[in-house]
Amino acid sequence: MAKRRKKKHERIVHLSVGPLPERLAPRFADQALLFTDASRLRHGGLAAALYRTADAPAQTLTRSVAPTGSNELELQAAVFGLQQAAKLIPDRPFALFSDNQDAVVRLSRVKRLGAAEDEELGRLFPAADLDAWLRHATPCWIPGHGTCRGNALADLHARLAAGGEAPPGDPFSP
Repeated sequence: MAKRRKKKHERIVHLSVGPLPERLAPRFADQALLFTDASRLRHGGLAAALYRTADAPAQTLTRSVAPTGSNELELQAAVFGLQQAAKLIPDRPFALFSDNQDAVVRLSRVKRLGAAEDEELGRLFPAADLDAWLRHATPCWIPGHGTCRGNALADLHARLAAGGEAPPGDPFSP
């Protein structure tokens, strides 16, 4: 007798009403919120979703890049987000959210010790003024593929920038 395969259950994710889950929103109420993500499909895709206030619509920015390792792409996405924040909200405090802990730890270290202490980062981003870009930033890790609307939006746009398609039933579709 043939074995029965278990049914594949589609995971339903209920995204937060605002960019952050309710439990985290009060902690960042006075800051702009910047979510970054990366994807690697046909090529690399970087995305940043910027919320000037928690109740404002997101401004999404994307870039396609050469595909590299996952952690390097995530770091590129965070630096891309910092660069965009420097242009769009200069001198304004903001929280930088990434679902990649390595990127957050590295940028937190650079913020604390200065970009000169990370020579490899200087080689990866020679034109970046990381010290200035991080001055008003608070790097924060947020779990990926959870209920955070801001992270889901950055994830979707990174996928699109990498040459992918929006998944069926996408909550951000018009």
